[in-house]
Amino acid sequence: MKMKLAEIAKAINAQNDIEQWKDVELTSVSFDSRHLEAGALFVPLQGAQDGHRFVPSAFANGAGAALWASDHEIVDHEHPLLVVDDPLKALQKLSKYYLRKINPIVVAVTGSNGKTTTKDMIASILSTQLNVTKTYANFNNEIGVPVTLLNMESNTEAVVVEMGMDRFGQLDFLSKLASPDIAVITMIGEAHIEFFGTRDRIADAKMEITHGLSEDGTLVYNGDEPLLNDRAAKIDQRLVRFGRHLDDDIYATSVKAGERSIDFQVNEWPDKTFTIPMVGEYNVNNALAAMAVGQLLHITPDHMKSALANVELTENRAEWVAGKSGEQILSDVYNSNPTAAKQVLKTISAMPTTGRRFAVLGDMLELGEASPRLHASLASQIDPEKIQGVYLVGQQMAALKKQLEEDGYPKDAIHYYQADQLEQVAADLQATLRGDDLVLLKGSHGIHLERVLDAIKK
Repeated sequence: MKMKLAEIAKAINAQNDIEQWKDVELTSVSFDSRHLEAGALFVPLQGAQDGHRFVPSAFANGAGAALWASDHEIVDHEHPLLVVDDPLKALQKLSKYYLRKINPIVVAVTGSNGKTTTKDMIASILSTQLNVTKTYANFNNEIGVPVTLLNMESNTEAVVVEMGMDRFGQLDFLSKLASPDIAVITMIGEAHIEFFGTRDRIADAKMEITHGLSEDGTLVYNGDEPLLNDRAAKIDQRLVRFGRHLDDDIYATSVKAGERSIDFQVNEWPDKTFTIPMVGEYNVNNALAAMAVGQLLHITPDHMKSALANVELTENRAEWVAGKSGEQILSDVYNSNPTAAKQVLKTISAMPTTGRRFAVLGDMLELGEASPRLHASLASQIDPEKIQGVYLVGQQMAALKKQLEEDGYPKDAIHYYQADQLEQVAADLQATLRGDDLVLLKGSHGIHLERVLDAIKK
């Protein structure tokens, strides 16, 4: 982003006179007064605290200007303020203006699982031949998407935007804001089932990503999911299906899992072997989605191969970390839901090791009334012959503890903790682990298993 205050004021219909500051140049946008770049536009948001309280701090830290809600009395006449009815709506309006100005190819990504990994893979593939901006971390909501768009450089040719949702209408809004040329749906799982009730309703909500899809755009989606096939058939735009079935447009013809990577081949380029530096066969589908996007934008298969082999993944998404005793830790502590947890449990169960395997599992949040049943269902992927101990963290994990005991899993191998006992979890692990062990950490971010990771890693 690089715009003068006068241009921004016009784009958002600022209500005050900014003539004396019209030539102030702004180069980024931020809603955190503690972490912003010099020359940033600060956006005071209304959350647990009123962001207007932090406007002085923002200017002290180098902000070039700030938005200001018209229902707040102006107490600062020494710095550039842009008065608007609602700072968040002004941020969104400005992002839409700037998006039209830069006019990049827009790729929007959503899904119950895998959207952040898929976003990273798409960006890596497109970056081999285009100037690309992608969503930072998981800035994927009504605030994060505008910030992603506004932080594009002026030479951006493609922007890869992750879009999350936890209610109906959210993806409708985000899709219409970003107007994607390509929309990607990774899969339909049970994430946020508390708010939607059934997977059918989750599929309906995910399909909202097509509401802003350009008339000549393309929906790339998991063709192995009947709920998506039925709904995708009702839209007018082009459809591209990825998956593991022969009637998909792009599918894996062979998959070979290694200790730290996966090799696979694809129907479109049968003479090439692609590698992704991660475990879990489910990540092949994420790669296929990214490759479908690459093919639509004419990225060569050799560039795709190089990009996937060297993809930089967002932190705490299924990354390997060495422990203090030399044990290998598979850390996937940013998010969790039943589908993803079962997949990663299956993955670690199949990994070769001369030591033991342990699973540290935190509560899966936002599962509503189905939570006890869905937590208990993880027991199907926990075999005492393959996973020698489990450390269960959080109130909801009591259902899994009960199911494991009923299934005959050794009681002395089941360790149960409340969410405020993370220090004890770490201490118990450290007292148990040896250098040849494998450890899985998987839980929703609200359980904060990253604190356990910090305590046991090298």
